[in-house]
Amino acid sequence: MTAEELASEGQHTIPMEGEDITQKKDGGVLKLVKKEGTGTELPMTGDKVFVHYVGTLLDGTQFDSSRDRGERFSFELGKGQVIKAWDIGVATMKVGELCQLICKPEYAYGSAGSPPKIPPMATLVFEVELFEFRGEDITQDEDGGIIRRIVSKGQGYSKPNEGSAVEVTLEGTYEGRVFDERELKFEIGDGEGFGLPPGVEKAIMAMEQGEEALFTIKPKYGFGNAGNSNYNIPGGATLQYKIKLTAFEKAKESWEMTTSEKLEQSIIVKEKGTQYFKDGKYKQASVQYKRIVSWLEHESGLSEEDEKKAKALRLAAYLNLAMCFLKLQEPNQALENCDKALEIDASNEKALFRRGEALFGMKEFDRARDDFQRVLQLYPANKAAKSQVVLCQKSIKDQHEKDKRIYANMFQKFAERDSKKEAIKTKSESKENSDEEMDVENGVKEDASEAKA
Repeated sequence: MTAEELASEGQHTIPMEGEDITQKKDGGVLKLVKKEGTGTELPMTGDKVFVHYVGTLLDGTQFDSSRDRGERFSFELGKGQVIKAWDIGVATMKVGELCQLICKPEYAYGSAGSPPKIPPMATLVFEVELFEFRGEDITQDEDGGIIRRIVSKGQGYSKPNEGSAVEVTLEGTYEGRVFDERELKFEIGDGEGFGLPPGVEKAIMAMEQGEEALFTIKPKYGFGNAGNSNYNIPGGATLQYKIKLTAFEKAKESWEMTTSEKLEQSIIVKEKGTQYFKDGKYKQASVQYKRIVSWLEHESGLSEEDEKKAKALRLAAYLNLAMCFLKLQEPNQALENCDKALEIDASNEKALFRRGEALFGMKEFDRARDDFQRVLQLYPANKAAKSQVVLCQKSIKDQHEKDKRIYANMFQKFAERDSKKEAIKTKSESKENSDEEMDVENGVKEDASEAKA
């Protein structure tokens, strides 16, 4: 006999009452508030919610309880991680609210049930208490830098990738003040040129078409410690953006492209990167050069002519990336790209020179000098390398002088410490000797006294 049949015969202990909260108004989820919550805010799609629950059949038989386990249950709302009734019901709750949800089979486990505790076509009753909800962290490292709260869900599962052409409506606010409000069409990777912080592009890449969401963006992904004078945003500001992804055209992934397309697109983005570099937009330039590397780094089975083109494009990309990272004062990254370039052309003048600059920036003056000297051996006319060798020699000398002073002070301190130790030791030994002499003298007196007696 099904739960519905039991209910019709009056063999249940839980009354079928509550407000129908389904969109279809088909009675699939009935909600009865047992304790009111606080505030006015409700959880949104994608929010992580924390609840306690007790689940029973209509006859009162308990089949599950987080309270018995002593651990709150959490899930991401509206993502299909729980039964439909829960996604619908919890979305209507406030923090602190306790409610009862009566869930018909179509909104629970349907005709399959969940053996052995939940039979097929079972209507379920849940007592649910909402304790907390918070937005979804969409950063790769989950460092809380970009938090999303979905206002309205998009369609499909596809999301923009690097290079996608996107159409968005956005509104940026800081402490309640709107500082940016507009409709935009641009390619992901070009956002900085449109006055957007990097967090906005990362946010858009997490969205589905038609989605509207609120994003809280911490300084690391916003305008950083420098702020933005155009928008009157101070350094260290946390920003809020409301973004709607109206439409997008996804850029082809590497595996979707033919060799000809990769070569053709590499030439286009190389020119794009060069223009960004000329404009002093080094981060945006590096994004373009990285795309060339991602397309061509592992390309194999090419014709001799295509291999030659791919090699030249990869070499240019590594060299330009090295230059971008030198400008961005990231010498470690510059060094890495120089090494990649030298794997392609071991005597490349620019690669050797830029590696020398990177090593100099890392204060590895001996290695930097070796690279600049190598440049001079191969390209004697390179006056800049000659100047850099002199600069390295001076830096090495200065470093040696500094080390000598440090070691001299260190040895002086050691000597003073040893001298103090020696003085204490000598004083201690002197006292011990004096004590011993007194003991001997006393002993002599005692002997003499005894002899006299």
